[in-house]
Amino acid sequence: MLLKNGKDSSEISVTFLLITCSFVTCLLITNIVAGRLIQFGSYTLTGDLFFFPITYIFGDVLTEVYGFKRARLTIWTGFAANLFMAVMFMIIIALPYPDFWNGHSSYSTVLGFTPRVVAASLIAYFVGEFSNSTILSRMKVWTGGRWLWTRTIGSTLVGEGLDTFVFMIIAFYGVYPMPIFMSMVLVQYVWKVGYEIAATPLTYWIVSVVKRKEGMDIYDRGIRYNPFTLKLKKHQEGSHS
Repeated sequence: MLLKNGKDSSEISVTFLLITCSFVTCLLITNIVAGRLIQFGSYTLTGDLFFFPITYIFGDVLTEVYGFKRARLTIWTGFAANLFMAVMFMIIIALPYPDFWNGHSSYSTVLGFTPRVVAASLIAYFVGEFSNSTILSRMKVWTGGRWLWTRTIGSTLVGEGLDTFVFMIIAFYGVYPMPIFMSMVLVQYVWKVGYEIAATPLTYWIVSVVKRKEGMDIYDRGIRYNPFTLKLKKHQEGSHS
């Protein structure tokens, strides 16, 4: 389908690639710094909370401008990059090292991933990101493209909630006493949602700039929300600039 600016709606643009690269970069940084605990008063947070909500902002922009199919491609790119990074870290840490090198313990502490944490991260990411993208996409059609804040926040409430609860249950259930565990879950969820709400003006600005630059504003009418395909041809109806 050709848009009003003459572009093919299935064509991958430089702007889309830049947003995808930014999304994947924030995702990888998130997983590297996740093991760093931060104390705010009586609350314990993990270092990833300062970066992970940014991936949802980029995810919102991708779905809002390019539609679910393009966002799905980016989500799978992030999934593959995350899995590759975790596997490479585990392999490197498992390789033998010289006796004179005394940094193995510190290196493993920062970059080591247990299979349980890797599984938790990938499953939570998959469930959370696809839920976020699907809800935002459907709400855009329901609202006729109005009230962007309702779908960025509404999709975040579900997506971040599923991501937080799935990750924490798989990765840490039984590791900490239940009161501490529940406190960590609640604090992380509230932080992520609050982060997204506070970033709403920034999201509005990025969406406006990208839509204007791309001449694209996809409405996902009559599509199947199947996360297990990467087809971009025969793009969504309702594309307009």
